Amino acid sequence: MAALPAPRNDAVTEGAVAPHVPAAEGATHPVDETLPPLKMFTSGLQHVAAMYAGVVAPPMVVGPAVGLSAKETAFLIGASLFTAGLATLLQTIGFWKVGARLPFVNGVSFAGVTPMIAIGKDRGHDGMAVIFGAVIVASVLGFVLAPYFSKLLRFFPPVVTGTVITLIGVSLLPVAFRWAQGGNATAHDFGSTKNIGMAALTLVIVLALRKLLRGFLQQIAILLGLVVGTLIAVPFGMTSLDALRGADAVGFPTPFHFGAPHFEIAAIVSMCIVMLVCMTESTADMLALGKIVGRPADERTIEGGLRADTLGSAVSPLFNGFMASAFAQNIGLVAMTKVRSRFVVATGGGILVLLGLCPVAASVIALVPLPVLGGAGIVLFGSVAASGIQTLSTAALDQGENALIVAAALGVGLIPIAAPTFYDAFPQNVRVVLDSGISTGCVIAIVLNLAFNHLGRKESSAESEAEAGVLAEPAVVAH
Repeated sequence: MAALPAPRNDAVTEGAVAPHVPAAEGATHPVDETLPPLKMFTSGLQHVAAMYAGVVAPPMVVGPAVGLSAKETAFLIGASLFTAGLATLLQTIGFWKVGARLPFVNGVSFAGVTPMIAIGKDRGHDGMAVIFGAVIVASVLGFVLAPYFSKLLRFFPPVVTGTVITLIGVSLLPVAFRWAQGGNATAHDFGSTKNIGMAALTLVIVLALRKLLRGFLQQIAILLGLVVGTLIAVPFGMTSLDALRGADAVGFPTPFHFGAPHFEIAAIVSMCIVMLVCMTESTADMLALGKIVGRPADERTIEGGLRADTLGSAVSPLFNGFMASAFAQNIGLVAMTKVRSRFVVATGGGILVLLGLCPVAASVIALVPLPVLGGAGIVLFGSVAASGIQTLSTAALDQGENALIVAAALGVGLIPIAAPTFYDAFPQNVRVVLDSGISTGCVIAIVLNLAFNHLGRKESSAESEAEAGVLAEPAVVAH
């Protein structure tokens, strides 16, 4: 993990939305412009820096959780960079009816982290094979549903999406806490004052940099904070060179490195729920980005964007990558820089592919001590939860039973965090779904929203949707 995704509420700021003025006949829309090579490269590199942490954090969490070594986790990071680049190229350049053709960055979604850990925990290569099989099936289903999904959006209002995004952030925070303690619960220094002190120092450094820096440097505050934290940790013997030893300068993500995908029903159900969450997030992000660049996202754009998301996700496991989804921190970067060219983001996608083909680059990330990652992770994962709260602020919680929906969904979704052994008496296949608070919370939110805001309603459709928060301005959500 190497950079902090900018808070998603940066994506839509006062004055950031470009007016939609039809281009003069023969004129090129700013979205379709190509820039001079140097500006194209530097602007694309800035997009990579803004979303880098969001791409590498999920494999860094999932790898150790399923029992992979440091070297295998580094391989997983490289594969995630490579597949994120491919998915971004699908979105920005596209083909046929695939791709939003907007400056839209794709990468590994945080939404899948907790369910994937529940699926593959301590199962090593076998766990990865089951995860990849579930991702493939869920992605194919998502690709088929893409043309129809816009018609289902009324069932995913802010009261649902805000609850799920909040659960994503809260579910990931315990990972940051374990990192801050040292990561390995059996180690003699787990939870030592040295580890926790280093995590606290890194947290303070990141917050200070975020406060003091401006522009591009502020966007990469966590990258800088991790570098500073790692340098401070070196004299204390807290860094490890294990992942760098034997790492090649050039390499290709071996297809099905962890074995052929396995297909288990419970895992597939869990990842299908995650796919619906990702499609909802991407749709909200496309609506926000379309306003910012002056090319409002219509139904065809959303359909193409969702096809790119799901096709990228389906291909990703072939190269040992995870589910791909929109990265809204880059929407904030577009709003800030006013550079609206999709080819700039495509250049960033190309850079991600090159990074994925360089195992040494991925291995360097493993030099960062876990306590340093823990300090940065508190901000990183906390910002995800904060984005969910921001989305809930548009959900009209003072109307109808929306507050009750949030309360019940959050309560059930937090069970695996607050009481990890709660479902121990249930069959293992059932626990794969129940142990993911994101999956269970999402199901509860959707069912209760249907029960209270759709079924048996006497009011007009417009009144019902307004009460559910459907007509609220789409919020930009976090990964």
